[in-house]
Amino acid sequence: MITLYSGPVSWFSRKVEIALHEKGLPFQQILVPFSQTKGYYDRPVEVVRINPKRQVPVMIDGAVGLCDSTVIIEYLEDAYPTPSLLPRSPADRARCRSLDVFADEVMLEPVRSFMHRTEPHDRASPRWLELERGALAALPRIAEHFDRLDDELKRTEHLCGEFSVADIACFMATFWANRLGGPGFGKRQNLRRWYRMLTARASFAKASAEILAQDTALSAPVKNAFEDC
Repeated sequence: MITLYSGPVSWFSRKVEIALHEKGLPFQQILVPFSQTKGYYDRPVEVVRINPKRQVPVMIDGAVGLCDSTVIIEYLEDAYPTPSLLPRSPADRARCRSLDVFADEVMLEPVRSFMHRTEPHDRASPRWLELERGALAALPRIAEHFDRLDDELKRTEHLCGEFSVADIACFMATFWANRLGGPGFGKRQNLRRWYRMLTARASFAKASAEILAQDTALSAPVKNAFEDC
């Protein structure tokens, strides 16, 4: 059986979990201990051995040990091709991979500016006020990324025509922005439709519910989270 070392509030671990569920692959989930003050701690030996960065996700499938969510999902596509999480044509597959990178690298950058909001905090402290200034400065960039996704979804139900890893990756980025009190969807009705459609899928609903439960247990949930989605 596949073993996945995951994190309770790990964007990229949950991305892999959704992919595994969508492919119907049974797996053992091992949550690496985490707190908002210490980060990940008591890392299992396998996580340290397989990932030089000592981060999750780390997946083991028999003799294969992998890290990085994109690499793991690419492996799953090769090893377990049905159902596929990539379109058929080379051009569409390349576009799908580009959207995966867009979510994981481009959208992640401004969303990082909001991640302090789930930490224990004193809203009057100089540190908190400085971090909030950074978050407010990042709002327009997240809004621009939401505009792009809304435009991508004008003509299709899913980002690449059919359900794909692009939907998984961009959903996680969008979910994280909403979770942290980002700019909301506003008049972006294509984005709103797509987001609600995905949250109704069993794999997305499971991951979302588990993250929110861990937020309650480990974090300081953001009061205005998910207000406009």
